[in-house]
Amino acid sequence: MTATAPTSPDTSLEPLRAAFDVRDPAFIADPYSAFDEARRQGSLLWHEGLGQAVTLTHRAADVVLRERRLGRVFAPRAPESDWGTFNWLHADSILDSEPPKHTRLRRLVAAAFGRGHVERLRPRVAELAEGLLDECDVALADSGSFDVIGDYAEPLPVLVIAELLGWPETDQHLLRPWSQAIVRMYEVDRTPQQEAAARAACGEFAAYVQELAAARRADPRNDLVTHLVQVRDGGDKLDDHELIATVVLLLNAGHEASVNGFGNGLVSLLSAPDQLETLRRNVSDSSLVALGVEEMLRHDSPLHLFERTATQDVELELPDRTVRIPQGHKVAALLGAANRDPDVFADADRFVVDRAPNPHLAFGAGIHFCLGAPLARLELQTSLPALLRRYPALELAAKPTRRPTFVLRGYESVPVRG
Repeated sequence: MTATAPTSPDTSLEPLRAAFDVRDPAFIADPYSAFDEARRQGSLLWHEGLGQAVTLTHRAADVVLRERRLGRVFAPRAPESDWGTFNWLHADSILDSEPPKHTRLRRLVAAAFGRGHVERLRPRVAELAEGLLDECDVALADSGSFDVIGDYAEPLPVLVIAELLGWPETDQHLLRPWSQAIVRMYEVDRTPQQEAAARAACGEFAAYVQELAAARRADPRNDLVTHLVQVRDGGDKLDDHELIATVVLLLNAGHEASVNGFGNGLVSLLSAPDQLETLRRNVSDSSLVALGVEEMLRHDSPLHLFERTATQDVELELPDRTVRIPQGHKVAALLGAANRDPDVFADADRFVVDRAPNPHLAFGAGIHFCLGAPLARLELQTSLPALLRRYPALELAAKPTRRPTFVLRGYESVPVRG
């Protein structure tokens, strides 16, 4: 039986099927009521449309994310002549590798990424946020509203990651379109045109990073690309493909989480007036802001599905039963479902700005816990209070427009005024 077989991997799952359609616009608008209904059947269900088992509870998602026999197994796309760059950008990245390669890559990248790069950016993130808000002031004066996604949440993390990498200012406009084209490949309803755009973006992005890395070898600077070029662990270092794949991953994963986490979370916050007022009154309380950011990430998570593949036969010990996943079969942790599990989060559907504890799984768990989580948190903890200080009467100016995607959940547009 292959990984793409349309039958459930275990007879114990046969009567336990998730009925929601991940392509249905109604589901995309509100997946949480469907998750609640499916969760009543069990913690792990078979999903016919996805062709894999899916988790519905926090405990099941945590087990799947931490089970080392469930790996990130990248399947190269064919033909190689079309998909070559796309394939190695994934095969040589931390996200799509397993130990011992994953251990080696993460050790090398963490050595560069941990050299104070993130924390040293805090004042600069605040400066960039204020500059973008100045531009929002102009839009607000001109039209009475502005788009908090297009005018603030999207450009900020791109500017920050560009600053971190040492990306030339004149070419920063290239980053967001490349990333948007590539991450569209993670959705379940891609078109041939979107696949062609992803291949083109991979080729252009990889070629640019290769040139930038060569420039930093010749002229080192205090930026992350330089440190990735220079990083050593004994005689080990990143090869060219690994270095390029790391830079591409940092942009794609890093800024998508920040943009979608901010947009989703802000809409949740603006839809909870009492919680918004609590945060407004205490916007200078960094501890409360930090709790509020974690609740933004939990309440409407930016990433909803994280896929794993059994590298051997695996028995998953879950609270409601034991499930066998045969080698080659896939199982997905539904992070949004985990983060609304009522057995873990009281009033799980309610946004609670000072929720504590808050053991959400928005950044994953286990060896693939998001390497860029500290950067995403820093961006959100800086940009949210800056927005609320600038616009103390901030409110929605029109109904937000959600992207028609399930895996990466976010908004296209959130019009606000304040």
